[in-house]
Amino acid sequence: MKTKVLILGAGGAIARHVISALQKNSDIVLTLFARNAEQLHVESSAKIIEGDVLNKEDIGTAVKGQDIVYANLSGPVDQMARSIVATMNTHGVRRLIFVTALGIYNEVTGEFGEWNNRMIGAELVRYRKAADVIENSDLDYTIVRPSWLTNKDETDYETTQKGEAFRGTEVARKAVGTYIAAIILHPGKDVKASVGVNKPGIYGDKPAFY
Repeated sequence: MKTKVLILGAGGAIARHVISALQKNSDIVLTLFARNAEQLHVESSAKIIEGDVLNKEDIGTAVKGQDIVYANLSGPVDQMARSIVATMNTHGVRRLIFVTALGIYNEVTGEFGEWNNRMIGAELVRYRKAADVIENSDLDYTIVRPSWLTNKDETDYETTQKGEAFRGTEVARKAVGTYIAAIILHPGKDVKASVGVNKPGIYGDKPAFY
């Protein structure tokens, strides 16, 4: 049986890596949702929907009939999380993968944690609210918390679970995409979990590119 996967925010850099990893898999049927469909350059038979996650009709049309929803969004992500959870409940779709950010639980310790809060502390409030909405739902969710992102052509990553200290200062977008694709292919992985993703062995007070 084929697995129907909806990608919200399909024009984003991480999402593009996920699409690349999945688009030639004959067992996966992709639906790509973006505010601007012209941003999508996909060499596959994926269905493309242009719309707004906060528009009830748009998101309802996209979610209906899917098996897995993967959301990689920016902006008012807390409102978006509420919209997605409500729509998935309405249509009986259970599996959600939702990307947030490192630091939403104050899990980044030491000088790196202080630096991270200075850099993105204001944004973390929205991401934490989004995570709270998802964690308080009945969905089979995985919240993904990537470290600071690079465009390196590498797929190495390690993970930490909620409640564990987050150490790694960076990770490649391609590596995060590899992790997310692995969840989509094995949807029993990291269910009802909030997972930090970083490059192994790269630790310090801030990312090397700052």
